[in-house]
Amino acid sequence: MPTPDPHRPPPPDRLDLVVDAWRRERPDLDVRPQQVVGRLHRVANHLTDELVAVYARHGLTEGEFDVLATLRRVGPPYERSPGDLAEHTLVTSGGMTKRVDRLERAGLVTRRVSDTDARARVVGLTERGREVIDAAFTDHMANERRLLDALTPADADALERVLRTWLASFETPPATA
Repeated sequence: MPTPDPHRPPPPDRLDLVVDAWRRERPDLDVRPQQVVGRLHRVANHLTDELVAVYARHGLTEGEFDVLATLRRVGPPYERSPGDLAEHTLVTSGGMTKRVDRLERAGLVTRRVSDTDARARVVGLTERGREVIDAAFTDHMANERRLLDALTPADADALERVLRTWLASFETPPATA
């Protein structure tokens, strides 16, 4: 991606055409929100495509990467209950079961009975799972750096601040990562 020139406005894009058409067709409406929300939506779709491509190079889906990353960042012994995993990945318990099943078949996680409650299960990262997520996360961070480098450092800082504020209007920050 080329380095942006902060002194030169970007060329018109698809959203400019859409907004202009709506202004012509519905001059009674304020269509400015589309300039932000529409672009954010399109950028999010492109970012997802770019992120998923890196996960796939490591044999992972987006959801599997998320589970492994959640286990890895909790620290040794790299274990969480399925309920904790679901909460930290915003996935239903049924969806989490499917992800854990696939990861267990691949030898990346194990499932065992909890030491404190025989009715509960604990999901843990295997040594192979740790190797996979460490390699995938290294590539993921390099990819995110590449993607963010499309912005100037000042724009990236401003965008991070704006998105933090906006996200806070939708959700309460969790107590743990």
